[in-house]
Amino acid sequence: MTEGAFTADTMVLFAILGMATVTYALRAGGYWVMGRVTVTPKIRRGLEALPGAIIVSTILPIILQGGLVVGLCIIVAAAVQLRLKKEYVAVFAAAAVAAALRAGGFQ
Repeated sequence: MTEGAFTADTMVLFAILGMATVTYALRAGGYWVMGRVTVTPKIRRGLEALPGAIIVSTILPIILQGGLVVGLCIIVAAAVQLRLKKEYVAVFAAAAVAAALRAGGFQ
């Protein structure tokens, strides 16, 4: 089972260390680059709009592929989160809506 130079355990360790190194380098590199950029009002507006753009670009394809049930679940999760400010309750509410709609025959 240990015929190669690396066993499965050491390969997993190298993979985890490699991913951690790349993640840290990207985060630190981002701070380094932004430390050298002059933040103009236009750049500030772009940076302020970035979180919303990322959320939309992540959720929209999910809704388009998932159909009506997925769209309703995301709407329910967002509404519960906005109202109660509790992530777990929002997730459970969306899951309950999904289960009820699937049990009702919606795909």
